[in-house]
Amino acid sequence: MNRTAIATKGLRKSFGQQTVLDGIDLTVQSGTIFALLGPNGAGKTTLINILSTLTKPDGGTASVNGHDVVREREDVKRSISLTGQFAAVDDMLTARENLRMMCRLSGFTPADARSRTAELLKLFDLEASAGKLVKTYSGGMRRRLDLAVSLVASRPVLFLDEPTTGLDTVSRRALWDMILELRDRGMTIFLTTQYLEEADLLADRIAVIAGGRIVASGTAQELKSRFGGELIELHGADEEILAVYATDGSLQHIRNTLNELAEQVSPDTRISLRKPSMDDVFVALTTTSTTSSSTTSTTSTSSTAKVEEAVQ
Repeated sequence: MNRTAIATKGLRKSFGQQTVLDGIDLTVQSGTIFALLGPNGAGKTTLINILSTLTKPDGGTASVNGHDVVREREDVKRSISLTGQFAAVDDMLTARENLRMMCRLSGFTPADARSRTAELLKLFDLEASAGKLVKTYSGGMRRRLDLAVSLVASRPVLFLDEPTTGLDTVSRRALWDMILELRDRGMTIFLTTQYLEEADLLADRIAVIAGGRIVASGTAQELKSRFGGELIELHGADEEILAVYATDGSLQHIRNTLNELAEQVSPDTRISLRKPSMDDVFVALTTTSTTSSSTTSTTSTSSTAKVEEAVQ
């Protein structure tokens, strides 16, 4: 049975009059990837800063690797690695020099520093460019090096704050493969992201944060299943999505809903069916109450529920 690597209870944090975290409860099991999904300003980075001891919470409790983040800060620091949103490497050094320097700062002997550097260069596919200055690297290469530097000390818990922001599709997928390999090696990974596909493909469990609160959590499939079965989309003449409705997945419900909609919409409206996606989950859970209560079209039906209402 997996042990708990990260846990929070009633975690709160405000900056001035702005409440950023408003009672965060979550649990992350050891050896898993946990994704915190949310829009800008939702509190993702603040939560990581608290868990990595960079920021002190106003209330509640949090522990990492069994250590309280307030009372046992040094023990937490010895248990974690952290990669922020921006690369923290020296542009005027080579990848090899960056890694060796970090190894030496971490207390490695010269021989051990050379060995660990070679291991990380291989793991992150940087051997061919190890002797080049970092300033010549692409964004994806810099990000891989940044992650390698953060893993010099080989600690059990890794925090990744929006690790693929700004990367192209190829670089993003390459980094995903490396993150999965780290998980397969037994590391616990806590990542924040705005990319729905990233959370869907990588995470063993996902929590959605909005307005400083966890509004839903579970596996990607569990979150999608909250919508029931097929979604029905109404498209305008220019293919704009006019409205989305959730069904319970049964053939009878889908047939009844389609019949009702066919009687109410204009002849130019196209109706289509599809499975729920993480986009649907994200939009529904992070939409404000004001937006959720407004209608997305002039069409309504008593036998269906808009996607925004399907997860309430």
